[in-house]
Amino acid sequence: MPPTDESTDPGTATDCEDTLDLRLTDELIALFTGGAGPGDETGERAPDGVRGRSAEGAVDRSPDGGDLLDRVGGWGPVKTPAGVLQLVPVWAGRDLALVHRWMNDPAVAEFWELAGPEAVVEDHLLRQLDGDGRSVPCLGVLDGVPMSYWEIYRADLDPLARHYPARPHDTGIHLLVGGVADRGRGLGSTLLRAVADHVLDKRPACARVVAEPDLRNTPSVSAFLSGGFRFSAEVDLPGKRAALMIRDRALRELL
Repeated sequence: MPPTDESTDPGTATDCEDTLDLRLTDELIALFTGGAGPGDETGERAPDGVRGRSAEGAVDRSPDGGDLLDRVGGWGPVKTPAGVLQLVPVWAGRDLALVHRWMNDPAVAEFWELAGPEAVVEDHLLRQLDGDGRSVPCLGVLDGVPMSYWEIYRADLDPLARHYPARPHDTGIHLLVGGVADRGRGLGSTLLRAVADHVLDKRPACARVVAEPDLRNTPSVSAFLSGGFRFSAEVDLPGKRAALMIRDRALRELL
């Protein structure tokens, strides 16, 4: 069960059904087309799935030949009121320095508890990247700029499932908004709504998107509420008392 979500103030609703071309940076274009990106002087192509320690380290172990989250890396872009967002699975060799910098922001470190040397963040990422695909760490790329860190995970297969009545294919999300300038202006809730609805659109078997922000993190809880989630319960998790937040497929047009 990953750390708590680090979102910010409420935002506005969004229609997540539309998809369109994303204006990618040169580095991300290189990632998808097989060219060399940062940390990849060899020019080895990053696979469509998640990346581990090397170009041969892609996780692809589920019986249907994909990860356990219906290939997050292939979901494509989604339009939001803030711009066009795409979830790009983390490649440790390219993205570690950026995620490490975000995790060492004091406001983030208070809840994620991953501050310190790069090895701390690297270990956190590689536990997911070297796993069976039940959790996929991603960069949130907004209008071509990496600006957030996400974890999309199978909540029904996570230790979280011991603490609430989980249903098959429940999907969990964590969000870290990286830049200070992007916090406190409703962007967190805008992106949470967009990504939650993107999950529901791309995972037909999933009836609910769940999250478990720390109850002390009032801006995060508020962002989930404004992002179309409902408060379900307080749950005691290892290291924190959390607010169980749920976005139901059946209620998505009402919240």
